[in-house]
Amino acid sequence: MSVELKEQGKLVFGLDIGTRSIVGSVGYREADTFCVLAQVIKENETRAMMDGQIHDISQVGNTICQVKKALEKKLSVKLTDVCIAAAGRVLKTVETQVTWNFDKEKIVTSEEVAGLTAMGVEKAYEKFQEENDTQDKFYCVGNSIIRYYLNGYQIGNIEDHKAKSIGADIIATFLPDDVVDGLYRAVEIAGLRVVNMTLEPIAAIAVAIPEMYRMLNIALVDVGAGTSDICITKDGCIVAYGMIPRAGDLLTETLARECLVDFGTAEKIKRGIKDKASVEYKDIMGLPQKTDRKKVLELLKKDIDQMTHLVSDKICELNGGKPVSAVFIVGGGGKIEGYTKKLAEYLGILPERVALRGEEVMQKIKFRERVKKDSLLVTPIGICLNFYEQSNNFIYVTFNEEHIKLYDNGNLAIVDAAMHANFPNDGLFPKRGPEIVYTINGKKKISRGELGEAALIMLNGEAADLHCPIRVNDIITVEESTAGKAASVQLGKLPEFKSAISVNVNGKKIMLPKLASVNGELKTQYYDIQSGDQIQMLDYYTLEQIREFSDVELDPELTITVNNEIADDTTKVYDNFTIKWGLIEESIEFHQAEQSAKETKQQEEDSVDSDRQNSSSVSIGVIVNSKPLVLSGKSSYLFVDIFDYIDFDLKTVKGDHLITTVNGRKAEYMEPLLEGSVVDIHWED
Repeated sequence: MSVELKEQGKLVFGLDIGTRSIVGSVGYREADTFCVLAQVIKENETRAMMDGQIHDISQVGNTICQVKKALEKKLSVKLTDVCIAAAGRVLKTVETQVTWNFDKEKIVTSEEVAGLTAMGVEKAYEKFQEENDTQDKFYCVGNSIIRYYLNGYQIGNIEDHKAKSIGADIIATFLPDDVVDGLYRAVEIAGLRVVNMTLEPIAAIAVAIPEMYRMLNIALVDVGAGTSDICITKDGCIVAYGMIPRAGDLLTETLARECLVDFGTAEKIKRGIKDKASVEYKDIMGLPQKTDRKKVLELLKKDIDQMTHLVSDKICELNGGKPVSAVFIVGGGGKIEGYTKKLAEYLGILPERVALRGEEVMQKIKFRERVKKDSLLVTPIGICLNFYEQSNNFIYVTFNEEHIKLYDNGNLAIVDAAMHANFPNDGLFPKRGPEIVYTINGKKKISRGELGEAALIMLNGEAADLHCPIRVNDIITVEESTAGKAASVQLGKLPEFKSAISVNVNGKKIMLPKLASVNGELKTQYYDIQSGDQIQMLDYYTLEQIREFSDVELDPELTITVNNEIADDTTKVYDNFTIKWGLIEESIEFHQAEQSAKETKQQEEDSVDSDRQNSSSVSIGVIVNSKPLVLSGKSSYLFVDIFDYIDFDLKTVKGDHLITTVNGRKAEYMEPLLEGSVVDIHWED
């Protein structure tokens, strides 16, 4: 196979990051065949990984880098994107059912099938989070459809069918974040970004159990160095996943103890007996030793028994308490002599029903290089193939220099990343300056501050907004929004505040600024309201305040009247009231004139009385405040006489000013009243 390569393009780069070795494969799919262009295997020089989990991220990252560079050299191509798989350490599974009802009957498309799957995985994740009683975060590393439903009835495939509703039973698998994050960080050290991640048994099943066999009740066991990962098929789909933390390294550790050698030498002994009758080695004392296959298998008998017993129990547990019909074994750990036979024995099935799967399941895998097709290559190739089967359920993005993981529901936006990163919600939207809370005449009022600037959002170096969609490895930066100016309100700006009070002082009109009582203190219209202020609006001045405003000192010889009534400093003066003040001499003249008028009036009344026999009294009809009134007993009547006939209290102020009119014009105090006069007397605000 000869292929010219300039860039990664449509090539798939898969990494099997195993406990014992790291396998990198690069290829592409053509029709139903996967073409492997290059493959590199590099063993971990130290025990940087154990039980499927990375312990030394830097060391594993460096090994991945070596694998990557070797592949790039072979292919003359720059590798940037990679697919990986996780071992099932501390694996958790959730099964759930999801239904999607359409507005009307329609043909089901592939997009709707994918959407249904996404809905199911999201529901499974929510269910898992509800049941997760630990503080650990978990990551969804795989899912599969157990069965589909079309209009409530079970069906094999819903695509292209006409339906009013579709549904599915879905199984999703979850691993702790520390397992997954370790894999991601190691890959990043090598300058790679993850574009797809799956579970190792899911990857293996893509190769080891073709679709045509999945109608059968089969178990796939991927026996690696640190873990034995298991999945079960039945009725055309994967129905369960599981794992036990026992695999090939258990055998190697036993040989290291029994043969008194280091781990690397013990690994060579284990591998050597597969092809040779005996193996020579040196122990830690430097002494040459020799052992044969029979002796080694005798040393490992107990471990093989334990491993297969645990795997058998787990298979039966996952399969509803009963054994499966057959078991396919992949991975290097299951190649040890006696493993398949012992597993069949514990399961209670025929020995030939448990077998290693290698070349016989890789008929549609083509290698450009000369490679032996065996069980070791099933998972690495399956990782590449899984790229075509499902996209990642989670994606990684960088938010303000922090690497975060998001569940990918197909509609992720910047706002989702911000929420996941615990970015303060009020830091995304313009913030108002501090508000002022106060009361006016007992009613609560709020004046809000001004809005500040919205958050500055950048996506991959370009301006964006909260609703911009995001994808794997996007770089997001958000500068927190700012607060606007604090609220600021002057008394004079309030609608309840009238601008001024008009009073007449000694014949001159004076405009007095409106006053308010704030927390018991008088304030003018220019006062800046503070939060917590208790405000009472005042529609009057006291005579004392007017004197102070007019710079008139209190003088014992000063006589002051308000609306022609003698007043003192406590008298309240409302809008349009009349004030007169002067010295005592001037006041005496005023009062003398007033007294003279009263005496004249009295003389007239007495004259009437005395001349009753010579001049008869007359009665006149007038209208007062829209009501008819008859004035009688006098020969003539003045405006002031009205108050002898009506109940009207002039001493008690009941408004801003007193309105007095005769026939629609302002009344004079000594004005005569005639038959039919229309009089209006009332207080007005």
